[in-house]
Amino acid sequence: MNRRNFIQTTVAGSTLPFIGNAMHNDKPKQDKVRLGFIGVGLRGRNHLTVAINSEDVEVVAICDIDPDAIAKSQSMIKKAGRKEAVAYSKNEVDYKNLLKRDDIDGVVISTPWELHVPMSVDAMKAGKYTAVEVSATVTLQESWDLVDTFEATGSHCMILENVCYRRDVMAVLNMIRKGLFGDIQYGHCGYQHDLREVKFNDGKQAYGGGVEFGEKGFSEAKWRTQHSIDRNGDLYPTHGLGPVAHWMNINRGNKFNFLTSMATSSKGLHKYIVDKGGQDHPNAKVKFKLGDIVTTNIQCENGENIVIIHDTNLPRPYSLGFRAQGTEGIWMDDNKSIYLEGKSPAHRWEPFEKYQKEYDHPLWKKFEENAKNAGHGGIDYFVMRAFIESIKRRVAPPMDVYDAAAWSAISPLSELSIARGSSPVEIPDFTRGKWKTNKPIFGLNDAY
Repeated sequence: MNRRNFIQTTVAGSTLPFIGNAMHNDKPKQDKVRLGFIGVGLRGRNHLTVAINSEDVEVVAICDIDPDAIAKSQSMIKKAGRKEAVAYSKNEVDYKNLLKRDDIDGVVISTPWELHVPMSVDAMKAGKYTAVEVSATVTLQESWDLVDTFEATGSHCMILENVCYRRDVMAVLNMIRKGLFGDIQYGHCGYQHDLREVKFNDGKQAYGGGVEFGEKGFSEAKWRTQHSIDRNGDLYPTHGLGPVAHWMNINRGNKFNFLTSMATSSKGLHKYIVDKGGQDHPNAKVKFKLGDIVTTNIQCENGENIVIIHDTNLPRPYSLGFRAQGTEGIWMDDNKSIYLEGKSPAHRWEPFEKYQKEYDHPLWKKFEENAKNAGHGGIDYFVMRAFIESIKRRVAPPMDVYDAAAWSAISPLSELSIARGSSPVEIPDFTRGKWKTNKPIFGLNDAY
């Protein structure tokens, strides 16, 4: 699909009848899970690391069109004392041969964004449990495609939103469920991350060293930067939105209703190219559509508001900018502080540390040691473990296809709002009314 014309694709999807949401749940719990990996670049190898260090996982097959990625993955597998995986790397559709295998229970997809849905749909149709990296979809139609495929096949799809397992975020979730914040009214989050050295490099290393992208770039610069040229909206909403959606029980007693988005002008990426490559560099002529800072406001069914900030083109320290605020208190990520009425000193912040210890989530208490060497501060361990446990138990994953569809849809819908002069845009109900009776399933205990 031509991403320059994606706005025209933001139409409601088809309405296939609901077939069922249980997948092979008549079978007993498995002791071993057999996985295939589609995409074993830097991100895919993060997940592969967790898998090969898990005794209950067998890595059966890997797929990537980059021979170097295959070689590095096989080396990792052998170093862990495991049998080499069967490799699929002939061409861009060789992953379909991997999906034909009957000795694979689940697949992990870590490819460029525009490949997520085609590959996920094929995997679900092949009867595999499917885990897909973020964002799961690029267009609104793709969100419907995921939902429709699940409802037609019963094959589960999990969005690999690792930030939902961040330790402080899970402690806050625990506190919300215990009522310490009263009624939650507001959530603030975002993706505030200087990605200039991710979007541009020298074609030899993944981060920085030059101002190349596309065919001359390396790793994410090969494909991710093009989105900043073609699109103006929140390109990467789920890191912040996923945790807030859990706080507010989205798709499970609550839902997103509508959003409005606005964007600043686009100056940061051009300036970076000129500063690093000079005014005469060919890329200094590239026009970037993505505003440097995109702000999206969401109104929820139960009255809450959510603000999401997308800020990747300007110099700044990393922050997801979390804030949870209710009728009895507030927690903020950036200053790691909390205020609870009747507990904190009047009108004064308290450090969050003692609350973190007291309300640490059971998952972190139980698996802290296991997560120590996993990526992104341990959260990569938890998100992969959740996928593995879902397969073993033959149940829906704790972040399911409806989460994947709703959280990811904020991206094209924010683009549509901006294109319409920041007008309100309705957010579809991907559950088709089931949100009214669905119960929370994420982080309920120390199981997964």
